[in-house]
Amino acid sequence: MSESGGALRALPAVTVLLFLLPVAAGVAGTLLPAFGYLPAIGGHALSLEPWRRLIAYPGFATSLGTTLFTGVAATLVAVVLAAGFCAVAHGRLARTAGAWMAPVLATPHAAIALGVAFLVAPSGWIARALSPWLTGWTLPPDFATVGHRSGLALVLALVLKEVPYLVLMIAGALHQVPAAAQLNVARSLGYGRTEAWLKVVLPQVYPQIRLPVYAVLAFSLSVVDVALILGPGNPPTLAVLAMRWFADADIRFYFPAAAAACLMLLIVITAIATWRGVEAGVARLGRRWIARGTRRGVASLAAAAATALAVAGGAASVLAIAGMLLWSFATQWRFPAALPDGWTFATWARQSGSLAATTATTLMLALAATVIALALAAGCLENEARTRRRAGTRSLWLLYLPLLVPQIAFLFGAQVLLIRTAQDGTFAATLWAHLVFVVPYVFLSLADPWRAVDPRYARTAASLGASPWRVFLRVKLPLLRGPLLVAAAVGFAVSVGQYLATLFAGNGRVATLTTDAVALAAGADRRVIGVYAVLQALLPLAVYLAAVLLPRRRLAQRTSAVGRA
Repeated sequence: MSESGGALRALPAVTVLLFLLPVAAGVAGTLLPAFGYLPAIGGHALSLEPWRRLIAYPGFATSLGTTLFTGVAATLVAVVLAAGFCAVAHGRLARTAGAWMAPVLATPHAAIALGVAFLVAPSGWIARALSPWLTGWTLPPDFATVGHRSGLALVLALVLKEVPYLVLMIAGALHQVPAAAQLNVARSLGYGRTEAWLKVVLPQVYPQIRLPVYAVLAFSLSVVDVALILGPGNPPTLAVLAMRWFADADIRFYFPAAAAACLMLLIVITAIATWRGVEAGVARLGRRWIARGTRRGVASLAAAAATALAVAGGAASVLAIAGMLLWSFATQWRFPAALPDGWTFATWARQSGSLAATTATTLMLALAATVIALALAAGCLENEARTRRRAGTRSLWLLYLPLLVPQIAFLFGAQVLLIRTAQDGTFAATLWAHLVFVVPYVFLSLADPWRAVDPRYARTAASLGASPWRVFLRVKLPLLRGPLLVAAAVGFAVSVGQYLATLFAGNGRVATLTTDAVALAAGADRRVIGVYAVLQALLPLAVYLAAVLLPRRRLAQRTSAVGRA
């Protein structure tokens, strides 16, 4: 085996270490201060004092309750809507819908949250559309929607983002199931189209998307940027509370902050275990429901309602971004006018100086993380193809580890490691933090198309004397041009949307569109917020459109050339 072949064999281990080292070091760096040990700031002995301070915090119970409610509710609603939508829209329509949802998926969470804030605020677009002709309001109503202690606005934003993600995961899992043939058999037995999908396909698909569902649950419980924009402020969710304490000028707050971060990890582990137990109970009930043999029932109506809500959610996502676009060009927009009084480029012109530097940093981070992640994922998958050793369930759990462990639980510990090595606040450290999250998404986007390539192409090329690397570069990569571009778009979007990873690995010295947008959300002019939110959404969307349109253009050029020949 050549030296390059040996390097390829070592690549999976290097990639796994890229996940495990920062997560393990970060959790250790958070766990020790959670029990009072951090000599650098005066913690020389283990104790339970940080936990006592955490529990004694006046809003602790409320923070904990809000965290559990918003995280579990958002995940449950997203799973139900995604499953109901796919039950109704499976087949060609589901594939088309998946393509339409992907741009929404590419939009960062913070951009969606900023748009939702304008949509549902008392002076937001919904209130404007209904006023004064229906509500009689000539002034914004005196009640809270954004930042309400119930956390419903936070749940809404999370659902809008996670439904498209789960729909795309279900669409990918359908390739592992002989759905079409089984649905035809079920239809021949008299089952309705939707009922057949729910009873025959969903029980086979759900185990394939279990890890993505757990990732959604972990993220929803521990999200920070969306909670800062839409969640309750005092007391906030537990993750936001931990972040505030970590950033406090009084370093004594670092210890209860670490305790809160460790509690978040415990909450996520408990939530996933509980969800797994509920899955078993639902499966037993589902088997009884299937055994009853109902051909058409309430499930079809529920799936239709879920589809309507999913479509409405997609429209709300588009309106959320459209609202911020309008604000970025508005002169005056007084309540209850549905549209601005006039249009101007002045806000964009005033922000152009700061936007140029921030956008350049965002682009450099995203492009570097995407290129490195593509190289690692492609190398691992190529090694898998050559050795014929496909990654098992254990490897998938390792791959999902950074997505299942709350960011708050290990990023602060990782920051301590970066400080000790004098790497905090550097571009390289921020890039490393981004890669922890970009690589899993790129690998998962690329794995199924890579494994679906017919191995006879490679064998034919090898029989003609091509070396393994020539086959890789001249045969396999051109065949996978489309999936590679889509995976690149996914990785780019994930990097652009990173908030905590940028904030703490960059130590406040590496500013991106996401960190600036979240910082501005607290009280800046809506026009300025609109500029940052639109640009933050536009970059991943432009990359995604390029990833979709470039292969089509190349195919059209080839078809035209063949026609002329």
